[in-house]
Amino acid sequence: MKYKVNIVKSAEDDLLEIYKYIFFNDCEENADKIYSKLVEKISSLQKFPNRGHRLPELNLLGVEDFLEINYKAYRIIYRLINKVVFVQGVLDGRRDLQKLLQERLIRE
Repeated sequence: MKYKVNIVKSAEDDLLEIYKYIFFNDCEENADKIYSKLVEKISSLQKFPNRGHRLPELNLLGVEDFLEINYKAYRIIYRLINKVVFVQGVLDGRRDLQKLLQERLIRE
């Protein structure tokens, strides 16, 4: 059974920022490759959305309805609601997730 996958605006912005960072700091070819692989990984949630694991940073706060899967150093954060996957963010795992989430809350 396929689930519907929705990428929310903030996650779209994350993908664009990752692309731009790699484009300007490495090369266009690598930016294209990473972007494509991230989109492919997100699309794979259509078939197996429950394979993700809870975020340890949010578990400490008692928030258990977000899951994540990884591609290389990137963390794809999502929620599963009634057969629909909502991708909430695509974040660089080398950064401080708690700080990123705080910044996102202030921004929204």
